[in-house]
Amino acid sequence: MGSRTITRADLCEAVYQKVGLSRTESSELVERVLSEISDCLVTGESVKLSSFGSFVVRSKGERIGRNPKTGEEVPISPRRVMVFKPSNILKQRINESLTSPDAD
Repeated sequence: MGSRTITRADLCEAVYQKVGLSRTESSELVERVLSEISDCLVTGESVKLSSFGSFVVRSKGERIGRNPKTGEEVPISPRRVMVFKPSNILKQRINESLTSPDAD
């Protein structure tokens, strides 16, 4: 199993190869989907993709952190973070690849 990173260009190429749209249309489709997901997350909405998972924005309050080198206490300001929670179906598919006889 490799540690290859899939890029936007890879996604566009996959859509082009498998769906049959032109390369330009494939690129536009991928960009629109990613843009819609991003826009929803920026406004604080959750994005749930059935059989894949959910992207959820959480608010974290202010807290005191510690510099590991100096031990000095440092305030960490409130912020929003995005969390991805995979679906049970995706988790199962990922783990099946560990037990299947033809796994890399």
